[in-house]
Amino acid sequence: MAFYVFALANLIAAGFSPIQDCDEVFNYWEPSHYLNHGYGLQTWEYSPEYAIRSWTYTGIHSLFIWISTFPLKALGYGNSKVAEFYFLRTLLALLCALCQTRLFSVISRTFNPRVALFFMIAMVISPGMYHAAPAYLPSSFAMYTTMLGFSAFMDWSHGIKTSQGVMWFGLGSILGWPFAGALVIPFVVEEILLAAITGEVIGAFWRLLQGAGRSLIILALQTAIDSAFYKKFTCVPFNIVLYNVFSGGSKGPDIYGVEPWHFYIRNLALNFNIWFFLALAALPLLLVQHIGFQKAVSKQTLIRSIVFASPFYLWVAIFTAQPHKEERFMYPAYPALALNAAISLHILLANFGSTDPRHLVSKIPPQLKLAIVSIPLLLSFNIGVLRTFGTLTAYSAPLNVYKPLQNAGAARPGDTVCLSKEWYRFPSSYKLPHQVRAKFVKSEFSGLLPGEFSEANIGFGHFPGTWLVPIGMNDENQEDPGKYIDVDQCNFLVDSRLPGTPPTVLEPDYISDTEHWEILKCVPFLDASRTHLIGRLLWIPDFPFIPTRFRRKWGDYCLLQRKASGSKGLHA
Repeated sequence: MAFYVFALANLIAAGFSPIQDCDEVFNYWEPSHYLNHGYGLQTWEYSPEYAIRSWTYTGIHSLFIWISTFPLKALGYGNSKVAEFYFLRTLLALLCALCQTRLFSVISRTFNPRVALFFMIAMVISPGMYHAAPAYLPSSFAMYTTMLGFSAFMDWSHGIKTSQGVMWFGLGSILGWPFAGALVIPFVVEEILLAAITGEVIGAFWRLLQGAGRSLIILALQTAIDSAFYKKFTCVPFNIVLYNVFSGGSKGPDIYGVEPWHFYIRNLALNFNIWFFLALAALPLLLVQHIGFQKAVSKQTLIRSIVFASPFYLWVAIFTAQPHKEERFMYPAYPALALNAAISLHILLANFGSTDPRHLVSKIPPQLKLAIVSIPLLLSFNIGVLRTFGTLTAYSAPLNVYKPLQNAGAARPGDTVCLSKEWYRFPSSYKLPHQVRAKFVKSEFSGLLPGEFSEANIGFGHFPGTWLVPIGMNDENQEDPGKYIDVDQCNFLVDSRLPGTPPTVLEPDYISDTEHWEILKCVPFLDASRTHLIGRLLWIPDFPFIPTRFRRKWGDYCLLQRKASGSKGLHA
């Protein structure tokens, strides 16, 4: 039953959740498209000069997409790339559900069934999971392995599983995101402390060595595969750490923007609302319960609980200290957040429901207690639903506007679909028909846009785009004019018209240029600059009794086709 609940929530996200981050598209969907279909957009990270993206990770996903073509054909979808896109999202959603179910089961046996139930609720109703569960991102993959790693360290039913836990965290760090390895630190410290107390140093050392050995085997396999793709020795996890930690000056992640220290507090409060604050309260509540309530739990149980509560604090502390912050950096710690919140809620309810006459809460009528507990939980549920539905209705246009291109005769091989100011919302070439290419038109953006993987026929070696050094790439986000084409060369163009954002010379109102462009499809898109904060955060119905200033304001997100008679556009 738990699997069905998790799967249903994740499948809804897979089908409707907008892609939150252009990094997911250009660093993972596009390379997979290159492996599966022979062409795609290439970022500087995939240049052999830098090699900070793993072809092993991308290749595994591409392999599953290739396998999916056989059942998809049998189901009548032919060679539909859109079907491939949603197949992979569905697969990721189900994989996430399996990991969630595994951790739910272990929490139920190890902690308490009620803690497990609260964990499920936190994971299912939180908008953060709606984004993270089906995302094709290493941080989402690390979130899956975090759940498996927690399960292994938590489950002592058939012996201590330290080696298995280290392996899962190692897999998430190596194949996914190297920094996810920080989450294993509290469990390793626990193992060392237990060994020192019990005297079983050799056993602990052997378990840690086994886990590290398995992780090194994974690293060796990944390095061999990545080296084969790049045609030079390449250890991608090492390159990622080197770039993110030791780059300086005009290089490193900070050139893509920095955020204040409270960024993650605001972000997690938005994506998990009450559950985030419960997660922060886990450690204090554990200590208060042990100290203030006649040591209600044993010291061993307290220590184990502290160990499982500490990864969330450690993760938030590490990434709060980094100037460059992004929402997806929190994905690996989402299971830790949900577990902490579940522990806190369990402690609060256990003490709030006390009937001991020595406790003041015993004087509160049961009906009032039920109301006090139910109101914030129902409020959290409603806020989560409104936030999720608000995101879906406000920002789903990029997933839907390309549909007319799939109609017979709408687009021909060799046609170009141009992206101007909407380049970062492009949902990948999987949304375009075969041999219809995405191109960039100059906009106000002045950073480095993706290029294209080489399709050179050089007579030897598969996928030359993985090892040929592309031109015009750099790791300093410096603009390359060679990434653009003139708007006159565009057969189709995607543009948005938001009343709160006036046109500019580089970003004209293509939608209104009816002399050169005709509208194939327009989808409403939230005009955030004119919408009240409440309307940006939550779904606000457009009912007459809602004050106008709180209603959401809309613009148009459109797919345009060049008219046969149009020779030059506004951008010429």
